[in-house]
Amino acid sequence: MKLIYKYDSNLNYMPLENTVISNNDPIPKGYTDIPPTYPDGTGMYKPVFDKNKLEWRETATQEYIDSLQPPNSGPSPIDLFKKQNALLSLQIARLQADVEALKGGGAL
Repeated sequence: MKLIYKYDSNLNYMPLENTVISNNDPIPKGYTDIPPTYPDGTGMYKPVFDKNKLEWRETATQEYIDSLQPPNSGPSPIDLFKKQNALLSLQIARLQADVEALKGGGAL
């Protein structure tokens, strides 16, 4: 079994019409077994099939791609936890130094 990818009469990718066929079946007209991805395997935004080169090409502008990206919402929760952990570790170290100083084991 293999996945085949649909394109319309203008060669635009039709993702909802992908289908699976047997490895021995011929690929129907309007389909290809070439995935609409970049060479590194990441997906394209507005792929169009080039029948002459037997490859997909990206037609989305950078402005369009950027418009689909979520807005930068600041640091991630993990980054915030790392910062909080570092601050708490520093506070604990300072408190431990103060306790040692009060016991007479060091200077404040």
